[in-house]
Amino acid sequence: MVDMRISRRNDFSTRFTMRRAKMKKETIWIVDDEEDILELLSYNLIREGFDIRSFANGESLIEAAKSDQPDLLLLDLMLPGIGGLDICRFFRKNDRMRRVPIIMLTAKGEEADIVIGLELGADDYITKPFSPKILSARIRAVLRRRRESSPEMDDATIHAGDITIHPGRLTVTVGPEKIDLTQTEFRILQVLARRPGWVYTRGQIVDAVHGEDHAVTDRSIDVQIAGLRRKLGSAGDWIETVRGVGYRFREGT
Repeated sequence: MVDMRISRRNDFSTRFTMRRAKMKKETIWIVDDEEDILELLSYNLIREGFDIRSFANGESLIEAAKSDQPDLLLLDLMLPGIGGLDICRFFRKNDRMRRVPIIMLTAKGEEADIVIGLELGADDYITKPFSPKILSARIRAVLRRRRESSPEMDDATIHAGDITIHPGRLTVTVGPEKIDLTQTEFRILQVLARRPGWVYTRGQIVDAVHGEDHAVTDRSIDVQIAGLRRKLGSAGDWIETVRGVGYRFREGT
């Protein structure tokens, strides 16, 4: 009887270990030229269950990206050589890397760079010094949004004039032309277009796209909307400004 119990316990342990082995850890690449910050971030995120690969400069990151890619990029903006904004541009212009979520690490007072980074397609930012727990929560939120907006998450297609939004495919077309949007721009358009005529404050847009208690300035939302309108061309008129309040998607067909 004892041998049978031990056998069952060992069998359960083996199956549990095999199950865990099949669960692929999400990989985060960290780019920062400060060794202490790299070590701190790596230590805390490994404890949170992530696989970590760290880089001290943009050049080594770009080289690694030729043959591999992360599930998320944690990117310091102030880097020697190839800077953070250049790395962000590289990722968003690369067909294989363009959907990789990017969280920017910034110093206080770099609002202009934050706005540029968001316009280039970064998904989030956090200012130094930061709490490791808050950073971990932000990372999990971005990864969760990525999973929820994956092509497998099919949903009803949205039509408005010449605009067609395919939530499941993460694509937008205006007439026959496919529009290249960042993930954040896509989510903003999707949120507005789902409820034509409904007025959203900037805060409501932030909550819908990034989650509650997310520190994003009104200026950054305005920049995202401006970039979205520009890419949509004449169809950008479907996004209307409600002065003193926010934005809405025009009613009509």
